[in-house]
Amino acid sequence: MAAFDFAPAIALLPFVSFLIALTVGKHLPKKGALPGIAATAGALLLSIWAVVAVAGGEYHHAVLYEWVAAEEALSFHFGILIDPLSAMMLVIVSLIAFLVHVFSLGYMNDEGEIGLPRYYAGLGLFTFSMLAFVYADNLLMAFMFFELVGLCSFLLIGFWFRERAPPSAAKKAFLVTRFGDYFFLIGVVGVFATFGTGMFASVNGFESFPELAEAALAGEADVNTFGFAAETWFSILGLLVLGGVIGKSAQFPLHTWLPDAMEGPTPVSALIHAATMVAAGVYLVARMYGFYALSPTLLAIIAFVGGFTALFAATMGVVKNDVKQVLAYSTISQYGYMMVALGVGAYVAATFHLMTHAFFKALLFLGAGAVIIATHHEQNMWKMGGLKDRLPVTYWTFLVGSLALAGILPFSGFWSKDEVLYDALLIGLENPIFLGAYAMALLAVFFTGFYTFRMVLLTFHGEPRSDHAENAHALGWNVKFPLVVLGVLAAVAGFINMKPVEDLTGAEILYLEYWLDGEYGAVEGLTYGAYNTLVADVSGLGAADIGPLLPGVIALAVAVAGVALAWVLYNDPEPEEHTARLGAVRDLWYNNYYQDEAQVWLARNVTLPLSRRADTFDQGVIDGVVNGVGSVSLTGGDRLRRIQTGLVTNYAALIALGLVVLLVAFAVVGGWF
Repeated sequence: MAAFDFAPAIALLPFVSFLIALTVGKHLPKKGALPGIAATAGALLLSIWAVVAVAGGEYHHAVLYEWVAAEEALSFHFGILIDPLSAMMLVIVSLIAFLVHVFSLGYMNDEGEIGLPRYYAGLGLFTFSMLAFVYADNLLMAFMFFELVGLCSFLLIGFWFRERAPPSAAKKAFLVTRFGDYFFLIGVVGVFATFGTGMFASVNGFESFPELAEAALAGEADVNTFGFAAETWFSILGLLVLGGVIGKSAQFPLHTWLPDAMEGPTPVSALIHAATMVAAGVYLVARMYGFYALSPTLLAIIAFVGGFTALFAATMGVVKNDVKQVLAYSTISQYGYMMVALGVGAYVAATFHLMTHAFFKALLFLGAGAVIIATHHEQNMWKMGGLKDRLPVTYWTFLVGSLALAGILPFSGFWSKDEVLYDALLIGLENPIFLGAYAMALLAVFFTGFYTFRMVLLTFHGEPRSDHAENAHALGWNVKFPLVVLGVLAAVAGFINMKPVEDLTGAEILYLEYWLDGEYGAVEGLTYGAYNTLVADVSGLGAADIGPLLPGVIALAVAVAGVALAWVLYNDPEPEEHTARLGAVRDLWYNNYYQDEAQVWLARNVTLPLSRRADTFDQGVIDGVVNGVGSVSLTGGDRLRRIQTGLVTNYAALIALGLVVLLVAFAVVGGWF
């Protein structure tokens, strides 16, 4: 029995758990948690089985349902594509979802028989949506589940809907990401109108739009570019799809929803930040990378958006007091690194950091959740302290995640972030326009080290600064187990792709690169080598020839400097808010560069007046013309209706009168008089 025979069940199992929790969850033990745990565990086992099958030299493509089919015309269907990239992502998503379900047993046990089934139903639907998105074989199917992921995030962020802040945060997340998705939808329509297909890969008789685009640029295929040059039109399509990516992955300027999304339950935050909502955007660019790699303009935009976002968000994380807010800005910044990698053609580095970030960011959010539980739902770090000895498992696993986030050797974040910076430097030295992205990303490393260990020291070190911290209570196994699993992964996951070590020793240890380069099962064209060729030959981006050791040492030194500064300032029994010395800069960062205020001002002073003027024009001119024409018809009809009396004598008189009028007219015209 082949592993891929059960591929649809990877997503369908969480969907079944959603249905169970929604319908009969309140009658079950743990109110629907157990079906969710069983379903995500099953999805994880099937995903691992799929990885083993891919490692054996196979890939899987199947059309599950074709809902629009026409000969020599568009074909819309639901299909599955499992190759090295999607197989890796399936394991990440199902693992994080499984651990979040387990952790929620300890975090959400006060919700009662009404709230818990709704919560676990939301988690099940969320997991189903992301897994289906991951192995979608075409852009339209990906868009549909991309939107369902957004809906699920809306429902879960606003889970505590009886409070004031969560519904507002949910609406903000929904509207901001929908704004980006409008562009994505137009891009999907444009792709189908241009290429007649939305397939990611040419498999089983289907042609892919990235390969058609490459052939069109080479003059070997004729596609509809609507009067634009092919390069220009493809860049437009890429930018449209990128609108959805920027919204979902919280990149500047559509990042403002993510910090507010912390109003949802902390396990939901872990799932959103590590493996679902925010990961979806970066994964989509990686999934259709054969299209983006054709345009140096698109790559430069992606790199600069990522580099700026990485630095921009890191500065705001420096001054936050809420532990979840620090992690939120950290997520925005870290996905900026992935965008930098994709922008410079470093496909392996981007997916590598996507994987390691999933582990250490899920760990940090669940660790923050453990602290929040233990301190009776306190989130302000200035009211914590002294938790190191009271919560030893949480502390040591949180420390591992923090070292990984800060990029400290030998933890996983060092290897992946170092590879991003190294590849960005190589491209930047040969193409100076990309050096700006590298410089911003490198500077963000310092801020990352600082805010990460400011968070660790304020939360766990020193003396308790509140009764909640003083009376922190012990945690159960359902909280500790996910922390330990993720702590191990955050520590060792980076060992699968250690570029500096390979350069120093000559050992062939770049296992992830081999995995993504098609040395195992892979679809032709969907490999690191194929993308590397496109970036070099089609986009024309050359790379410098320097070893990774020195750039790695520089990046590590910058990270250590940030950590050391935090240690000097905040490793104190009674720490002070040293960032207050920044004055106006601190206020600027604390208030998020006044972006929310700017958006409100824009809405009130620009958008609303314009909409009112447009409404006036619509009602006064457009509706006026339509209503005027209608009034003429109605008035004329009313006048004509009056002669319809129903009396035969009146009709006979009118006929006679009409005949007399006609005779007189003919007589005058014919000169009878």
